[in-house]
Amino acid sequence: MSFQAQVRPPKLIRFYRWIWRFWKERRFLAFVENLQPRSDELLLDLGGYPFNWFQRGKVIREVHVLNLDLVPLDETPYGAPVIRAISGDARSLPFPDGCYDIVFSNSVVEHVGSFEDQKSFAKEARRVGKKIWIQTPARECPIEPHYLGLFIHWFPGHWHVPMARWLSLRGLTGSASRSDLEAIARSTRLLTREEMSQLFPDCQIWTERLLGIIPKSHVAIRRTSEGITSNE
Repeated sequence: MSFQAQVRPPKLIRFYRWIWRFWKERRFLAFVENLQPRSDELLLDLGGYPFNWFQRGKVIREVHVLNLDLVPLDETPYGAPVIRAISGDARSLPFPDGCYDIVFSNSVVEHVGSFEDQKSFAKEARRVGKKIWIQTPARECPIEPHYLGLFIHWFPGHWHVPMARWLSLRGLTGSASRSDLEAIARSTRLLTREEMSQLFPDCQIWTERLLGIIPKSHVAIRRTSEGITSNE
């Protein structure tokens, strides 16, 4: 029997992951403060994964996690909310209007396709959710979070892979192959604050900032059900 050695990512990548987890936890605290989820509410996570909610039992009663080809969840650890894994496309949700108390999404809308696809994602989220929390990395930020490089996303799309190979942490450290970089280029369309306002016209757009100045991510927030849209 042979075993494949586990290759640890370079130190710079590990450091970035630590920073990413810090920001993610800080943002979740902002979600709790703004939307004040209750123990009797039902939440839909668009594009997330069940493990993200394993330690959130005190925050929310039940979470439905929707993703493409998501494997059903067999069990959850003690202290987790009720979690149901659903396979589906967030651009066309099979749920009635306003059936979820909260629709939540973290760094997903930038991966659903064209701007038209992003419109469909946003419309569906606004339709099925009473309260909304949709976050996405800011295109205005000079650091591209998928390549881990500077300014790459401000250039034409066909420049991204060549630039990322030599001007990003993923390319320089070898933690991402050329095919990995090509997959990022194909599947990522970052959004500006103005575009987020267009996608979520009935939501407040909160911009998370680095050093209090540089836009890091944008979050569409709706605290009540007054703005629910319908496909009817």
